[in-house]
Amino acid sequence: MSSIVTLILAVGGIIIALFAFLVIAKFFSTWLRARLSDASVSWGSLIGMFLRKVPFTEIVNERITAVKAGLDISTSDLEAHYLSGGDVNNVVLALIAANKAGINLNYERACGIDLATKDTGKTVLDAVRTSINPRVIDCPNPATGVTKITAVAKDGISVNVRARVTVRTSLENFVGGALEETIIARTGEGIVTSVGSAASYKEVLENPDRISRLVLEKGIDASTAFEILSIDIADVDVADNVGARLQAEQAEADKQIAQATAEVRRAAAVAHEQEMSARTQEMRAKVVEAEAEIPMAIAEAFRNGNLGVMDYAKYNNIEADTDMRTSISKDESSEA
Repeated sequence: MSSIVTLILAVGGIIIALFAFLVIAKFFSTWLRARLSDASVSWGSLIGMFLRKVPFTEIVNERITAVKAGLDISTSDLEAHYLSGGDVNNVVLALIAANKAGINLNYERACGIDLATKDTGKTVLDAVRTSINPRVIDCPNPATGVTKITAVAKDGISVNVRARVTVRTSLENFVGGALEETIIARTGEGIVTSVGSAASYKEVLENPDRISRLVLEKGIDASTAFEILSIDIADVDVADNVGARLQAEQAEADKQIAQATAEVRRAAAVAHEQEMSARTQEMRAKVVEAEAEIPMAIAEAFRNGNLGVMDYAKYNNIEADTDMRTSISKDESSEA
């Protein structure tokens, strides 16, 4: 019986020793590197990260980097950000850069910025670098295929303007703040407003800094992730006489309206003429109808004794004389 217990204890000891050896073999180098770097990590933390499928080597390396830069970030905080889907390396590098530049950026805000920029193509490290070294944003964005903004002064002359906006990241407003697209849109709106308020395009060409002043006064960086340092007008040139073109188009429209009105009047006159011709034909028909009744009236007069033979002969002479006069007048008019 004692031999069985001894065997069991021996096997258990061997298993424990083997487990301890495997643990030491897997984590010893990482633990020792952290220890020698004054960024010590407990064995429990290493085993816990392994069981949670967290790359403990990467987490420890980032802690060592932070400690060597003067930042004390625990492996628990780094592990939590990793499990949230963040980029631990970018967060640590951003904190180091901000610390060296004297920018107030804590770990929680850095993690928030990193998670907020996850799907934007930007990183928290980019935000810190832009805060240290301001960047220039072209307005309009050349990537859209538009190189200049067209605005019209009060005299009707349009002006093409291209601006360059120098910004730096506002880390306090980065989470939830609008990005470059808003800066570009607001700058374009300000350019159109400032040029439109100018009495003449010459004022814009003579004083392009007038545009910069008016745009900056609008506070276009409000609720954005950036602080605008300056707005520089890179190029200004005359585009087109929009006022003259609009007047020409208006004159053409007025001409077409006048032509349409005249056509309506002409059509009305033609219709009236046709109506009068119809009435003339109607009157001629009535005359012919009346002339057709004359022989019947003469016959009736003969039957009633109201018309004698001499009266009828006299009537024929008058009619013949009238026909002769009509014939003579037609011949004279044709000769003339």
